[in-house]
Amino acid sequence: MRILSATAVAILLTAPAYAQMPNINLIPELPSKTQDQKDEDAVKDKAYKESLSKIPDAKGSSDPWGAVRSDTPKTAAPAKPKTKTGSNTQRGQ
Repeated sequence: MRILSATAVAILLTAPAYAQMPNINLIPELPSKTQDQKDEDAVKDKAYKESLSKIPDAKGSSDPWGAVRSDTPKTAAPAKPKTKTGSNTQRGQ
């Protein structure tokens, strides 16, 4: 009787794990390309690279507020050294 119950428990524990395993191949084998397809891809890649070389380079900054601002950026004022004042002391002493 113990062997039968132990077998039943083992089956019940492994059934959910077995149900999660797919029975289909999710990544099918892709056929390799023929030489004609490889040549077509090479021609397409060459045309793409040529079209990229025809794009002009960006000229200068495209900052629309550039004419409004001054030419030199303003730097922050140097920080003042902190000194101990009476406001930092605890009151009531």
